Amino acid sequence: MSRTLRLSFAIAAAVVLAGVLLYTSFAGSAEARQPSELRDAKAGTDYRLTGVVVEGSFKRKGESIVFRVRDRKGHASVPVTYSGQVPDPFREGREVIVTVRKGPAGSATFTGKPDSLVTKCPSKFDDGKSEKTPAASNPS
Repeated sequence: MSRTLRLSFAIAAAVVLAGVLLYTSFAGSAEARQPSELRDAKAGTDYRLTGVVVEGSFKRKGESIVFRVRDRKGHASVPVTYSGQVPDPFREGREVIVTVRKGPAGSATFTGKPDSLVTKCPSKFDDGKSEKTPAASNPS
């Protein structure tokens, strides 16, 4: 095999490999959407849902949990049924991101993909809107 032919094969293989890597990295990613953006969600389609867990909406149903997620700044919310590992900081009022699939046509429920629930932890370096810790309210 001539040198130019081997070089051509190597370049072609590198281009194909780069294309496969680009496809796999972007094919599984989805833009995070808030509940108000999922009004026209298609049944059977996966979405990354982000928002705040609605106070008083958390319930256990056997191995699953059911809760509502609302917009960070707004009132639109959607019900989520989730089976899988629940992070320790998961609480009502906390911001979450979960990969969900829209239920069958006519259903308003979204089903969370197992082990896709992520809780955003509140930072002690927040803008001051979070609850004060005892150490912060009692300076020495």
